[in-house]
Order: sequence, then structure tokens, then C-alpha cells
Amino acid sequence: MHLLSYILWNPDLEAFHLGPITIRWYGLLWIIGLALAYLIVQRLYKEQKIKDELFDPLFFYCFVGILLGARLGHCIFYQPDYFLTSWKGFVEMWLPIHFTPDGDWKLIGYAGLASHGGTLGLMIALWLYVKQTKLSIWTVLDNIAIATGTTACFIRLGNLMNSEIIGKITDVPWAFIFEKVDPMPRHPGQLYEAIAYALLFLIMWVLHKKMPEKIGTGWYFGFCLTYIFTFRFFIEYTKEIQEAFEASLPLDMGQILSIPFIILGTYCMIRAKK
Repeated sequence: MHLLSYILWNPDLEAFHLGPITIRWYGLLWIIGLALAYLIVQRLYKEQKIKDELFDPLFFYCFVGILLGARLGHCIFYQPDYFLTSWKGFVEMWLPIHFTPDGDWKLIGYAGLASHGGTLGLMIALWLYVKQTKLSIWTVLDNIAIATGTTACFIRLGNLMNSEIIGKITDVPWAFIFEKVDPMPRHPGQLYEAIAYALLFLIMWVLHKKMPEKIGTGWYFGFCLTYIFTFRFFIEYTKEIQEAFEASLPLDMGQILSIPFIILGTYCMIRAKK
């Protein structure tokens, strides 16, 4: 391997400081992704002449649902032996802190979020939202699905800035050397996903212009789930396992958790056509 021909990747984790507060790239990209989705869905609501007061609480439901779902999903699916076996781990699962060996604690943010859990948390949050607003669940899910690609793209760019969820060792010319991890060239799996999700948003935006009558049938929601998790299933073959126990499984945890979402997405598309 000619290591000099690969992309050396070692960005600063911190984007900037606001006085004593440090803003990290990961958190900043999360907020940008959510803000863009907020603006996109707001425009879709206006196109569909849905009242502003019905839109206003949507961001709160989405933010809380995604964050809680993603956090709990990571802790329960990937590190249950740490977070569910001691009171310190249980506290760290809910609060953005870490207990140090000397008995102290420090604020670290939520280090560990799972996209599958975030998706499930979002779906539950949207169910609660429609219970309050009396909107059609399929209309809300379709509108969120059209905007989802933007948020998913920026979240994976945040993973890239953190040098996490890295790929397997490879000799492809676009390989990244994640210097915070090791000196080996690896697939930039985070970048593959970010590009795929950006493409998803472009596809969804064009389709919703051509087929506005499908909004409210669940077709866009089904297409979004099927696209994202089918891609996620296959891209896992280029990524390193995240936890040691996955090495003994026929499929890694990301692939196992993707299958129910693919089935659900396919069902929603078939149901919409009927």
C-alpha cells in the first residue's frame, strides 16, 4: 500500500467556542441537519395549506424523539453490558455525562447515537404529534420522509468529523486514513452514506413535485425507509463492526436492525398503491 496516496483525515473535533462553551462539529452538523429539515417541512406544509399552528410543535416532537431514540438505541442494541449493568451506566444512558475513575464526572455530550433507534424514536414522536394535532399520520410521515435525507446526510458528516463508524481496510484510491484510529487506509463509510442520503433528498424533492397526489398515502414514507435501510444493509459490508459481540453474528447489528425497516417500507409502498 502506498499510504501517501490516500486521504489523511484528522480534523479538529471542535468547530468554535462561545465563551466557555465548546461547539463540536458533530453537534453543529446535527443542528444544521435538523434545521434544514425543519425549513423543508415548513415549506411543504405551506404548499399543502396546513395551518401554521399545526406545524409549530413539530420540531419539538422530532428533536426529542430522534435524540432519545438514537441514544437509547445505541445503549440497548450496542452496549447493553455497559449501560444496563450498573447505576453509573444507567445514569450515563440518560444524561450527557461520564463518570471518571476517581469518582468525579464530566460533561461529554451524548457519545453514541444509533440511527435505527433514532428512526423508531421519530416514528413514536410523530404518532404522539398527530394525536395532538389530529392531522393524518400518513401526511405527516410523507412530509417528514421527503426532508429526511438532509438530516441523515449531515449526521453522517458529523460521524466523519468524529472519525467514527469507520470502514474496513481497503486499497481503493479514495480511502481515508483516520489518524485518530490507526494508520491504515479504510473505506469512508460515513461519506458513502452521506452522499446516498443527499441523493435521496434530491430524488424525493423531484418526485414530490411530479407526484404531489401521493403525499398522504404513505408512499414517500415507505420509499424513504426502503431506500435508506437497503443501502444501509449493503454498506455495512464495507464498515468495521462497532462492538466485539457482532463478530460472532452472521450479520452485524446494523444489518439485523435494518431488515424490519426494509419490510415496513416495502409494505407502506404496496399499501399506498392499493
